[in-house]
Amino acid sequence: MSASPPAFRTGRRLVGVAWTVIAGSLLLPCFAAPSAGLQMDAHAVPSSHAVPDAHAGPSEYGCPLFPASNTLNRDISHARVDPNSARYIASIGLGGHLHPDFGRNPSYGIPYAVAGAHQPSVPISFSEFGEESEPGPYPIPPGAPVEGAGEAGDRHVLVLQQGSCKLYELYSAQHRGAGWEAGSGAVFNLRSNALRPEGWTSADAAGLPIMPLLVRYPEVRAGRIEHALRMTVQRTQRGYIHPATHFASNSSDASLPPMGLRLRLRASYSLAGFHGESLVILRALKRYGLIVADNGSSWYITGAPDPRWNDQDLEQIKRVPGAAFEAVRTGPIHRRG
Repeated sequence: MSASPPAFRTGRRLVGVAWTVIAGSLLLPCFAAPSAGLQMDAHAVPSSHAVPDAHAGPSEYGCPLFPASNTLNRDISHARVDPNSARYIASIGLGGHLHPDFGRNPSYGIPYAVAGAHQPSVPISFSEFGEESEPGPYPIPPGAPVEGAGEAGDRHVLVLQQGSCKLYELYSAQHRGAGWEAGSGAVFNLRSNALRPEGWTSADAAGLPIMPLLVRYPEVRAGRIEHALRMTVQRTQRGYIHPATHFASNSSDASLPPMGLRLRLRASYSLAGFHGESLVILRALKRYGLIVADNGSSWYITGAPDPRWNDQDLEQIKRVPGAAFEAVRTGPIHRRG
């Protein structure tokens, strides 16, 4: 299988199948108030899954996954190479290879739920980063999938709510009574380019949203990914680049990547011989690239589990070496916190 169990998935902080839920009723498996802050950076369609449009950003279930102008949806194929690119790539691992951390097996990847506009909210309490989390309640439907439920891991819970087009994400989530306890939580308005406050985490160590950065089957099947993809690296430095707002390291080693660093598959890297789902993903890595979102196994790309993935096809991705990438400059490194 393409998504073999990793020896080291996520370090976090300091070192399934998604389900469609409408108005509180679990219907079928889907194969597939934000804080005032800075500005960062789809169209509604009647079908359950949005098909990418040539003039709009990515969307799901009638909601934009942030405006088309969002930096996460920015084409970086012509962005300037970061002066520190060679050192960043070497520290992540020139000899390492990409690894798709998703596939048919629901144990790999991060699932998400889609809730209806009238989904009742439930209480949320926080055990670790409550001061950097939006308070509950959150509209988490019954049966919402938990990443790696029953196993050690980050136990993310992601919920996209239709109508409001808000994204609710929890880290280290556990059922508690009628609600949930989590290490941290974040709410994103998917129609807004607002960043989280400086120094704040989210359900991800970098303070980024998770769901919009996942590799999702419907968009790959449609033949086009129009956003950056989430990746993990084993070691990061004490710093972040917007749209990230949080670091997860005490290291001052400037050769280590900061959170929010964008990596691009080199234009000179030939995609001849690649095909199918892997080819769609690799083309996206040349245009939109990867973004460092958490500490974990280096070169792991995160996606949503889906029984329709072709795991044999995804195996092709593992042929791409770290040396085929370069870091691009998208902004200064912030070290607050």
